[in-house]
Amino acid sequence: MNRVIKTILVIVLAGITLSFSVATILAPKKDFSENENRVLEPAPEFTVENVKDGSFMSNTETYVSDHFILRDYFMTVRTLYELATGRNRINNIYMCKDGYYIEEYDGLQNTDRIILAVKRLMERTTQTRVRAVLAPTAVTVYADKLPATAKNADQEADRLAVENATKAFADSLSEGDFAWVDITDALKNAGDEQLFYKLDHHWTTYGAYVAYCEIIKSFGFEPLSREQFKEEIVSTEFRGTFASKVNDLTAKPDVMKAFFSDRLSLSVKYSDKKLETDTLYAPEYLSKKDKYSYFLNNQNTFVEIHNANAQTEKVLAVIKDSYANCMIPFLCEHFETIYVFDTRYYRGKVTDFIAENGVTDVLFLYNMHTIDNDPGVGMIR
Repeated sequence: MNRVIKTILVIVLAGITLSFSVATILAPKKDFSENENRVLEPAPEFTVENVKDGSFMSNTETYVSDHFILRDYFMTVRTLYELATGRNRINNIYMCKDGYYIEEYDGLQNTDRIILAVKRLMERTTQTRVRAVLAPTAVTVYADKLPATAKNADQEADRLAVENATKAFADSLSEGDFAWVDITDALKNAGDEQLFYKLDHHWTTYGAYVAYCEIIKSFGFEPLSREQFKEEIVSTEFRGTFASKVNDLTAKPDVMKAFFSDRLSLSVKYSDKKLETDTLYAPEYLSKKDKYSYFLNNQNTFVEIHNANAQTEKVLAVIKDSYANCMIPFLCEHFETIYVFDTRYYRGKVTDFIAENGVTDVLFLYNMHTIDNDPGVGMIR
């Protein structure tokens, strides 16, 4: 009897395995995973060289893993099992209080490269006013939400190390107006309202507003009050980068807001898309996984913005990562022209552009996690 039961079990398991294998082979293949926000492994090319060096089998394993049928659901089941058994860290993401997912911070690995880039920016923009910001991430602002067992490098100590290493150089220059802007205290003291998304690495639009107030004061402007904007919920279904890393489809999605102003009269040119429009927003992304790309129409090599109703005729150049994308509308209130650079893709010399196009002010804005791995930082020259 036992032999019969074992035989039946083997047949059933073999049947299930075969069914999933056939379904995986026959199922339509995707090039991109919206849930994970990444390109999936393409079908491997069979060559003698690939077989000899082992890359064919390695690529085949990755291809099968990426395209396995019901993959997202199986990954969610695995995540739920890990959480149920007491794990509070998955793929370097901590499961924190109040439903927050917060990314581990293991310290800056490329401090010298960052310092060199800032020094180059200083010495080549002495005719403009430059403000630099290293934005903290949730691991610093929401440290009280982390699990008791969480161990992270000191993000604030790393930030101050970079700033201190460049201040003496700034003082040595015969001219120029360069200053670091500390926004950490303002974020920490902003109250209980959500400053960072729970399932994504970006700050919320309100978090960006709090930072804007500190930054714009450093340029000599009075920040606009929150009441001067119309706040609107644009999505209640935002599952960001951390949701993709943790693969928990049951996690409650974030609410995403935008702050609108009727004072803006914009002309916006997006270089990569060959698009000219009157808005800094791209509503088509709200129906996609990558909803944060609603702000500033995803990533662009170069964006040129003009506001006919700006408070001044000043011209701002923004050298940034994606943290700046939801802040740009606030900055438009004060500057007639804003040039936005993503130095990962911009192949010109940013400092030459600044010198040749009447730029009066520069904002260097990166978050403490992105700046360490962003290849564009090394391209600032």
